[in-house]
Parts: sequence; C-alpha cells; structure tokens
Amino acid sequence: MATPEKVRKRVTPAVEDYLKAIYILQQHTNEVTTSMLSEQMGGFKPGSVTGMMKRLADLKLVRYTPYQGVRLTDDGEKIALEVIRHHRLIELFLVKTLGYSWDEVHEEAETLEHHISEKLEARIAEYLGQPQFDPHGDPIPTLEGKLPPHTSKALSDLSVGQSGRITRVNDQNAEHLRYIADLGIVPGTSIQVEETAPFEGPVSIRVGHKVHALDRRLARTIQVECEPVV
Repeated sequence: MATPEKVRKRVTPAVEDYLKAIYILQQHTNEVTTSMLSEQMGGFKPGSVTGMMKRLADLKLVRYTPYQGVRLTDDGEKIALEVIRHHRLIELFLVKTLGYSWDEVHEEAETLEHHISEKLEARIAEYLGQPQFDPHGDPIPTLEGKLPPHTSKALSDLSVGQSGRITRVNDQNAEHLRYIADLGIVPGTSIQVEETAPFEGPVSIRVGHKVHALDRRLARTIQVECEPVV
C-alpha cells in the first residue's frame, strides 16, 4: 500500500491515529464531523481536532470543509488501512503466541502499530497463516488494502426467533469484552434471539442451554451472520 515518500515522512503516530479514526467513522457516515472525531479520539478538544484536520488537508490525506466534515483521500485511506492492518495483526499475534486474552490486546496494539516495520509485519502475517480476522472478528486488510466481504447484521437488529453465528465484536472496552466472553459470546458462537424488550430495552439471546439479557447498546456492537430462513 504505497504512499508518496515525501508525504509518508511527515506522517507521525498522531496523524496515523486520526486517519484510522476517520476511516472507522466513515464506515457509518458520509461526513465525519469534528465532534464525532473528538469523541472517537477520547475527548480531544475541538480546537485541536480542527488544527489536525487542516494539517491532514495540507498533506492531501483528507478533504476537509470547515463546519461540514472531512473524508479521507485515497492516500489517507491507504495509510489508515496500513495502520489497521498492523493493529489487527498484532492483536492476533499477542493472543495466538503470547497468551494474551482478547480484552488485553487493544492498548498494546495501539502503541505497537506505529512502530513495526513492513518486514516484521510480513513475518507476523506469514507466521499466522495470512489471517483474515483478528481476535474480535474484525477483518484484517490485505497488503493491497482490501477487506473480506461480510453480510453480518448487528445483534440488536435481529428479530425474535432469528439465529446465527457471531462474527465480530466491535466493542474495545476491556470490561465489556470480559463480561461477554464469560457468557460465551465470542466470534464463532451460535446464538438465537429469544426476546427483545421495547423502548431500547435488553435483547435476550440463547447461547447453548442458557439465556442472557444484553444491554441494547452492547448488542449493537455484536455482529451476527444470520442463518437463512427456511
């Protein structure tokens, strides 16, 4: 995923973090606003976010319109996907080889993603068998910046009686991940929706012989590949 060298030399870890955050937000909205980015970046002040948007625009990594929003350019997206590839490969490597649990790896990968070489990245990918998904079920971009297709739906959108297989958990909160792992709610697990309460109430799902009620906000972070209706 080559990027012009004169631009790449000016890309700092902070720039990479912003590009990654914009990419993630773009999956859910056409225009990423300053307030969205501020929240995604952990509460950075709007003035700091605006300053970085101008810097990224100068580097031709985003298209930025004041008071409207920002979108990645092709070069910005290449860098974002490269960082995401590093992050997710590192997470999987830590789980598969060093015995980390899936709730421990995010913070480690946040630091390491900026510093591994392309050679080390290639070695890790080869060692892991060129994986497509990280421990949370998040897709790992290929070297060409491609992502595997998916047809999953948020658990919160399933109807009563629908069943399927969990494919992805978007929540990075360590406590949430430990909680749902204790319930057996991890990628690969088969579930069935037993009940959905009205007015943003909980979603009750069957996992094996047990039924668990999940907060709807948590249910929105869990992706399910639904079984075909017969």
